[in-house]
Amino acid sequence: MIVEAKEDILVIKFRALFITMSVHKKQKTYHFHQEWEMDFFFTMLKDKCICLICQITISTTKKGNLERHFRTTHSKFDIDFPPKTEVRKKQLEKLKLEIDKQQLIFTKPVLKFKAAIIASFRISHVLAKNKKSFQTGEIVKQAFLKGADALFENFKNKSEILSAINDLQLSRKTVTRRVESIGQNLVEILKQDIKECVYFSLQFDESTDITDTAQLCIFIRLVFSNFNSKEELLTIIPMKSTTRGVDIYQTFINFVNKSNLPLYKLVCITTDGAPAMIGKNNGFIALCKNDNNFPNFITFHCVIHQQALCGKILNTSSIMDIAFKIANSIRSRSLQRRLFKLQLEENNSQHCDLLLHMDVRWSSRGKFLERFQCLLPEIIEFLKSRGDNYDCLTNNTWLQNLAFLTDITAHLNTLNVELQGKDGTIIELLSSINGFKSKLILLKSQLNESNLNNFPNLKDFFEKQKCTVAVEIYCSEVEKLYNDFERRFKDIQKLEPIITFMSFPFSETNSIENISTQISNLFDMDSTKFESEIIKIKSDIFLKAQGSETNFWNLLSEEKYPGLRNVALQ
Repeated sequence: MIVEAKEDILVIKFRALFITMSVHKKQKTYHFHQEWEMDFFFTMLKDKCICLICQITISTTKKGNLERHFRTTHSKFDIDFPPKTEVRKKQLEKLKLEIDKQQLIFTKPVLKFKAAIIASFRISHVLAKNKKSFQTGEIVKQAFLKGADALFENFKNKSEILSAINDLQLSRKTVTRRVESIGQNLVEILKQDIKECVYFSLQFDESTDITDTAQLCIFIRLVFSNFNSKEELLTIIPMKSTTRGVDIYQTFINFVNKSNLPLYKLVCITTDGAPAMIGKNNGFIALCKNDNNFPNFITFHCVIHQQALCGKILNTSSIMDIAFKIANSIRSRSLQRRLFKLQLEENNSQHCDLLLHMDVRWSSRGKFLERFQCLLPEIIEFLKSRGDNYDCLTNNTWLQNLAFLTDITAHLNTLNVELQGKDGTIIELLSSINGFKSKLILLKSQLNESNLNNFPNLKDFFEKQKCTVAVEIYCSEVEKLYNDFERRFKDIQKLEPIITFMSFPFSETNSIENISTQISNLFDMDSTKFESEIIKIKSDIFLKAQGSETNFWNLLSEEKYPGLRNVALQ
């Protein structure tokens, strides 16, 4: 019994081995050789071996199979098109072209449909970026057809072009779906970027929309290991109840938990400076710093916002109140505005209307005053024509103050525009602020010397009035503005030594001990390691030669300078 059982097992094993060998034998593959095209008029099309003459398919790509089919079915071809001749080559190309045309009959509609979808997505993206109604897509299609009908009048394929445009799907519902798909794709890209980035910083701004709902806007700036950076709108969260620091904090924590935001990569938070954000005990920043889930991060008050607040230190109420009241009396009434514009047109004025001022739009004050100053003669004439009397408009002191305020707000506007824009770094912003502070010192010095080259409106006023320049009050205003800049930006000024070192680490004025201590205190790192790395980088001849490169810090070896690379990224 035991012997028989062993024999049965051997038979089973032999059968299994035979089946395995058979399977392996069946799985043997044959490769098509390019010269078989010329020899037997066969080609490979989508993993199938096809005869170019009769278009029959051969299942097994063996030379013998191809040759047998050619010799038995198309034996006359060797007589009509002898081997290795130009005639045979041309016939092969002709047959291959016919096969391609047959395939194109099936692939061309697919390609055309795909192109129409891509065009639909691109047009929908343009409409969304320009905040146009989704129904505008149908108008775009009509305009496209009308324009193409005239533009391609003499083209041979005009009917094909118009047909392709007709295939565009741009109805309101289609554009809505396209924009939703684009939005979902952007969210996925942002999630992937957050996952791949090394560090990120956040900017918070809370404001109320036209429905009186508070909206918490959160922007994110990401930096990657290759030192490329990216800025995006992270989210907008409606806050329907109170907007205290606790509410903002809880709203943000809920978002972090929902989106799995990696807080350990956070290096900085910028706010609008509101009490709910920067309150000492219950402010949003204070609550974040007390939360153990947050790393040791830096915090700032928005640089552009602080610059605008500095401008409010100027004594402008006596000028702005009157100018604003006069401009509103003309702009807010339709008849008065029409009459004023007609007067400007008759006088061939440089401008055609007055501007309105809004405190929310920080740059509008300088532009408003500049336009008001330019149109002052026309304004006085218009007020007299309607029987209004504004004695201040002919008062020399008031006009002198208006000229000074127009000039100084123009300088503030220039700084404001310089601070704006994407991809700005703290190095560039601090440089602009320091440059403006130096400019204020220069302006005060020039005013003391009665030099009004940087105050064109004030200079023009004194030249017209032919009076002496009383500049003491303006010197105090410039000094007051300078002191407010010093006070508001003192938190960023603490970073200046580090920023100076990161901008040019090879300067001899950089004290190794001081810089390493400041960096270690700010980023909570070991100062001894920094001292060693700073000494190495100051002695690195290759890096010195590359000091002016924009991607300088990316040139540093991660093994040799791990600490400095880390600080540069942050």
